[in-house]
Amino acid sequence: MKARVSLPPRRLVAHLAAARAPIYPRRPYSTHPPNARLNLPIDYATTPLLAHTPKSSLSNPELPQHVRDSKTTRQNVFQAVNSALRHALTTDDRVLVFGEDVAFGGVFRCSMGLANDFGSERVFNTPLSEQGIVGFAIGAALEGMKPVAEIQFADYVYPAFDQLVNEAAKAKGLLLASIACNDPVVFMEPKILYRAAVEQVPNEAYTLPLSKAEILKEGKDVTLISYGTPLYNCSTAISAAEKDFGVSVELIDLRTIYPWDRPTILSSVNKTGRAIVVHESMINSGVGAEVAATIQEGAFLRLEAPVQRVAGWSTHMGLLYEKFNVPDVVRIYDAIRKVVEY
Repeated sequence: MKARVSLPPRRLVAHLAAARAPIYPRRPYSTHPPNARLNLPIDYATTPLLAHTPKSSLSNPELPQHVRDSKTTRQNVFQAVNSALRHALTTDDRVLVFGEDVAFGGVFRCSMGLANDFGSERVFNTPLSEQGIVGFAIGAALEGMKPVAEIQFADYVYPAFDQLVNEAAKAKGLLLASIACNDPVVFMEPKILYRAAVEQVPNEAYTLPLSKAEILKEGKDVTLISYGTPLYNCSTAISAAEKDFGVSVELIDLRTIYPWDRPTILSSVNKTGRAIVVHESMINSGVGAEVAATIQEGAFLRLEAPVQRVAGWSTHMGLLYEKFNVPDVVRIYDAIRKVVEY
């Protein structure tokens, strides 16, 4: 059976144009303004996501006992990365560190002093070719070495994938775990946190488990899932939402986005019944889509509201408009409101 619709030419053109028009969200910000201004600069000196005292830094149960008995030093992310590389080079002669300007300290100074201390045979510069850098790393790994290949900017990492087919204390532990892992690992470092986020970091070498999420704050009404820089905006939004709506929000740091920790996420959502995923990359086919699909498969009967995603818009834009693209506090606050009031 066929259905036919007869429309005048002008109406037909308008009808076809409307049918092809993409559906975009009409409100990127909260319909109901919060009680206080939320999009304020992050105060890294007081945020509860960082370890501001030696006691809080060493209380992490994932740390080995000998590390928990050691001392700490105040470090930012680039210093923690440098410390991790230094530990790896010191304890394993198979470790190599190389990339563009690495021997000179790197564009963000993460490898500063390593070439002088360990020599040009283990810490060295490479040509400006991401494919060549990763290709060399694959060859070195096949020969039994532990190569650490640096790609200066995430914008240039895509050519490197042709060869392959998150905070200071975590940065050190996760980077050392990545180096020790026998599988290829892509370790992403948020540039904005290199010098902004300073906390107490254990002096001893230690690793944190890969593919294991961390519950930063426990809650019983909403599960908020994120990783990297957006965690700070999530924390601010949670503080405001809990005060305004009288709810308890659980904040989870994925730490590893593939393979990621499904059991921890599903356990939390089965408890709260509401889930929000926040990430900076495009919302279309992003991390949030995979997490949301897994939640629908594993916790559907426990959901009290549809899974919400707060992410970058599915469009390219210049640096000037970046602040309008990344998930800000108000958008996260609005997502919490939506799942609570659903």
